[in-house]
Amino acid sequence: MSNIPAHSAQTTLIHHPYTPPAGFAAPQAGVFKASTVFFPNVAAMREREWKDKSGYTYGLHGTPTTYLLEERLCHLEGGLQCLLAPSGLAAVALVGIALLHTGDEVLIPDNAYGPNKTFAEGELRQWGITHRVYDPMNPQDLADKISPQTRLVWVEAAGSVTLEFPDLPALVAIAKAQQVLVALDNTWGAGLAFAPFDTGIDVSVHALTKYPSGGGDVLMGSVITRDADLHLRLKLSHMRLGLGVGVNDVEAILRSLPSMALRYRTHDENARILAHWCDQQPEFVQVLHPALAGSPGHEHWKALCKNGAGGAAGLFSVVFDESWSQSKVDAFCNALRLFRLGYSWGGTVSLVVPYDLDSMRTTWPAGIARGTVVRFCVGLETVEDLQADIMQALRGVVAGG
Repeated sequence: MSNIPAHSAQTTLIHHPYTPPAGFAAPQAGVFKASTVFFPNVAAMREREWKDKSGYTYGLHGTPTTYLLEERLCHLEGGLQCLLAPSGLAAVALVGIALLHTGDEVLIPDNAYGPNKTFAEGELRQWGITHRVYDPMNPQDLADKISPQTRLVWVEAAGSVTLEFPDLPALVAIAKAQQVLVALDNTWGAGLAFAPFDTGIDVSVHALTKYPSGGGDVLMGSVITRDADLHLRLKLSHMRLGLGVGVNDVEAILRSLPSMALRYRTHDENARILAHWCDQQPEFVQVLHPALAGSPGHEHWKALCKNGAGGAAGLFSVVFDESWSQSKVDAFCNALRLFRLGYSWGGTVSLVVPYDLDSMRTTWPAGIARGTVVRFCVGLETVEDLQADIMQALRGVVAGG
């Protein structure tokens, strides 16, 4: 029985004294939701610290549920500190906001995730932060473009849409020689294809929306570091911006993480089979996939990703011959039945998107054949069914003229 004096039913429903016994354990972690966090006394309220995760102060600063996801992601990617953001793009933006100031410059690979470049063209530019793009497949281009104002270099492996795989260690070494911070968009590698911090990067950004979620239904991003001072810079901006994530979304990712390696391997295996098959189809003048010998940067992928035994994700792109008009390529995409039209990737459903590469790059990428690029995201359907789907769409468009 409680020693608390009797109150009305209304008050007792709010201040009920019962506390469940400790010691409950189950496969899935508990879900702790909070904006308000209780303190036992005023001294604890004044002394409790949120910056080092030694205590709980407010929902935005973390709960047991968010702390658990952060620590598991650190273990996955080899980092020491993690911040969660409402989306992968929010994580990218946080890095720019926290680490760049008026007068600074950021260098971005020409094949980077598109919204990273548009964030630099929009918000960063209006804050007096300049940016330039560099050719990620030519380390000398990066070396030539680093200036005294450069404070941050972005790297991405593999590149967005065209999936070139750069000499990542070489790019990082060039930036570090000039004492410039390096941030990696590690969404493609997901902490599974290669160990990101072994390359010497300072920050790893991961769109948890993709493989960690695996369901196409959660938006979230992470920013992982190994340096305590750098993490604090990021964390203070994170706090001042009021960035938070829904705990039910955290729960969904925690539930998916244990199967991520298995899913990633299946996406990878199926994408390789389809990429090799597409490479034999006359309609495609080039197939872009890091594990294919003819794909730009294949040797860099092979060297970094465990000598070719590592992962290569579930993405590949094809280039249609220039004789295929945009409307004809669009008709092919529309004719697909299992590959659905939609952005993002990493979920169970296979996706397809046609791209206008000229509008996305400053110059046409070296090593990429001229034509219309179509990117496939391979889901978890049977690979034979996906192959048949591509074949029927090709046949239907060719037959229709």
